Amino acid sequence: MNADDVLKYGHYTVLRTLEGLDHAHWDTPDVCGVWSVREIIAHLASFEHMLVVVLNSLLDGPASAPLLDSYKADPGRFNDVEVARRADAGPQAVLDEYCDVQSQTMALIAHIDLDRRREAGILPWYGAEYDLEDFLAYTFYGHKREHSAQIAVFRDLLKK
Repeated sequence: MNADDVLKYGHYTVLRTLEGLDHAHWDTPDVCGVWSVREIIAHLASFEHMLVVVLNSLLDGPASAPLLDSYKADPGRFNDVEVARRADAGPQAVLDEYCDVQSQTMALIAHIDLDRRREAGILPWYGAEYDLEDFLAYTFYGHKREHSAQIAVFRDLLKK
């Protein structure tokens, strides 16, 4: 697996799914549960921020990480709090935040060598048998594909 490609293509999937979607539709509820497209992107932005914390911890050593601690303590609450934090942000602001922080993850992953990326148990809280590339594939690539599919279904419904 190539972590750079996993991150890049997950991101491209999100962008392709959003391409041409009028901002007037970004606050329509129930695209994913009660969430709108804007809230889904806010959610993905919060995950990218969490990934920056994870990658920095692998480069600089463990540090105080309230965002990651929040996620590990209660992922559902983490989602609710982080999406609510962006409630007043418009579609473009949320998308810009997501893109900006995703570019940070791309820059950081480039500094983690292949052996380190494939070190089992590198994220003990994620599972002793998993490496960083597993974490990226499941928690980021698969996650983005899932939410992109939900947005694609919503877009199909708009056409009807």
